Amino acid sequence: MSGKPTLVFVHGSWHHTDTWHKIALLLEAQQYRCIRVALPSGASDPSAGLPEDVKAVRDSIVAETSQGRNVVVVVHSYGGLVGSSAVKGLTRNKQDGSSPAESTSGHVIGIVMLATGFAQTGLSFMEGLGGPPPPIWEMNQQTGFVDLVANSRQLFYHDLPVEEGDYWVTRLTQQSIKALVEGGGSVYSGWKDTPVWYLATIQDQALPFEAQKFFVQSAKEAGGDVTLREIDSSHSPMLSKPKETVDFILEAVKAFEA
Repeated sequence: MSGKPTLVFVHGSWHHTDTWHKIALLLEAQQYRCIRVALPSGASDPSAGLPEDVKAVRDSIVAETSQGRNVVVVVHSYGGLVGSSAVKGLTRNKQDGSSPAESTSGHVIGIVMLATGFAQTGLSFMEGLGGPPPPIWEMNQQTGFVDLVANSRQLFYHDLPVEEGDYWVTRLTQQSIKALVEGGGSVYSGWKDTPVWYLATIQDQALPFEAQKFFVQSAKEAGGDVTLREIDSSHSPMLSKPKETVDFILEAVKAFEA
């Protein structure tokens, strides 16, 4: 394969594709093709679930690989579950570099993970969590959406200037319950099939830093090829520290291409 890989971005719950705007501009300036996937479960449709999210990402990946382009999937928060599941059968064989079972010209050559967990094949988001819903959100059975009950700016954007943090709060969407409690049959541990670079967020108020390090260690013990880096940021490093996040992504891409 020649040319730079396409970067396919997968946002987290309650968020828009514009979450990626800052870093996509910086990467596009360096001639990277950036595809920002909108997840159906975050588009104010309570009937949309995890299978629809996985399909949206997979379709975006295949649109690139079928044209002979390699892909790096960049995921954040809930997007980690979706992105990992979407790469099934599309990665290079880790042992000998041969093509996967599905015939494509390009392949997924790596996953970049930002403040997220590691998908467990067959387990939904809540099943993988292994406990009750976090106290920061509640399931509203009347609307079919998950309601944030914590201070959203403090949760996601506390290291941004107040005005900018408040702006991003206004951009938050609704997240379907269905995507978090159902759809385990669509979940796949794709991170076992391709190298992963993980950026752990030290000041994270949504997914504690220590939990992230535990996830990474568990993934390594399960056979994952995971490289860990840390950043002194909130849950949203792509917004508060875009240059540092881009530098991390570029370092990861270079390693994937080696």
